Amino acid sequence: MPEVYADDQVTIELLPALGRLANNAYIIRPTGGGPVVVIDVPEGAEAIVEALGDAEVASIIVTHSHFDHWGGYDIVRAHTQAAVYAGAEETNLEDSRNVQPLAEGDTLPVGETSIAVLHTPGHTPGSISLTLGAVVLTGDTLFPGGPGHSRTHEALLQEIESITTKLHPLPEQTLVLPGHGDSTTIGASKVEYAVYAAKQHAGDLHGDVTWATS
Repeated sequence: MPEVYADDQVTIELLPALGRLANNAYIIRPTGGGPVVVIDVPEGAEAIVEALGDAEVASIIVTHSHFDHWGGYDIVRAHTQAAVYAGAEETNLEDSRNVQPLAEGDTLPVGETSIAVLHTPGHTPGSISLTLGAVVLTGDTLFPGGPGHSRTHEALLQEIESITTKLHPLPEQTLVLPGHGDSTTIGASKVEYAVYAAKQHAGDLHGDVTWATS
């Protein structure tokens, strides 16, 4: 699998374009060996299981409740009984999955380091982003070129607040690994957002918003 990040603590592998909506999933591996962490379980999760091989799974973190990020849950669950986590404020989670809550500031271990949780609502009420090292995994909150889809104008405003107050303060070189498509950096996102912020916008703007053209 493509390795998209490495430091002296972890490596991160990308499993791209899984399922009907071309989701990304990620495997975070401690460089010294040991249990790994899986981020998102979309359709096509057979590829996740294959990539895991005989590695022990410490935890599974799902960035938000939308079906495309859970479509491979049963496949991964048949492979490992590791605890499954999602945002503490998330809605529409199936009780049968026994999902454990992650709130702002919580951490989960991976090897000798840990993953820190940012509550980044807007795309969904409980969307979370995850930081470790010089990386942030943003689910569907932030992509190259703009925010994730918003269902209402109020949700868009909340999503933009999440981006500008939780994500943009990260170091500019921070690598952004989203739930679909290509990566970007915090620095590039801030430059793109400045174009958007300099313009006037319709009072009901929402949906698929791009920093450059919306």
